[in-house]
Amino acid sequence: MNPARQRDQTPPQTQCRRIFLLSPANAGGVRAKMIVSQRAQFPLARRLRQEGLPLGEIFSFVSGLYFRGKLAYARAFADGPPGVPSSFVITACRGLIPPETSFTLRDLQVISSVPIEPSDARYRVPLDRDARALSETVGKSCEVVLLGSIATAKYVEPLLGIFGDRLVFPAEFAGRGDMSRGGLMLRAVRDGRPLTHVPVATAARHGRRPPKLSKLPRQESRIDTGKMPERERWGKMELP
Repeated sequence: MNPARQRDQTPPQTQCRRIFLLSPANAGGVRAKMIVSQRAQFPLARRLRQEGLPLGEIFSFVSGLYFRGKLAYARAFADGPPGVPSSFVITACRGLIPPETSFTLRDLQVISSVPIEPSDARYRVPLDRDARALSETVGKSCEVVLLGSIATAKYVEPLLGIFGDRLVFPAEFAGRGDMSRGGLMLRAVRDGRPLTHVPVATAARHGRRPPKLSKLPRQESRIDTGKMPERERWGKMELP
């Protein structure tokens, strides 16, 4: 048999799929109080009160650079199985929610009222339910990337027991703070190269603080949503 023809008949390797789990924004921070205030008149707060907003858009405002970086990174590098959302947000009491899901002010208040503690059934039961269902749906050949802290048990403990070695995270996160991680992910999106994903089960979860990242040019820092800059989009904000 012709060697070239034999090579052509070799079955292609199965591609490893990839989905993302995004840790939530801090619902108790200053920006969270801005958006839920009944006095707030900037466009985003009015839309939340009147019609609801995608959860990813809410958390991008609440968290700023870190969540915007996670959302942009997930959108750039996800490759989930057909029919399965490419990314999910971990919530405090509603399990795993696609970031495109519309949330009302009441929905946001509900998930803000529950602490993210592995011992709290309000957090753990919905998360375990959705993670198990997702694990069965995506199968063994899908990488599940956690974009969130692995230094504590609040995400690792429930997720590692379900996804095992499929649960990975960016090794470059070790030793970095939230803002630095956000900038790192935006750079990865800009360069078109994903970070180094390593298994959570065997990776070093702590590390020395790496050198500070150089500042992103203003235009490049906006690649996360592809929409208008925050200043134009949200206008003047009032504290509650």
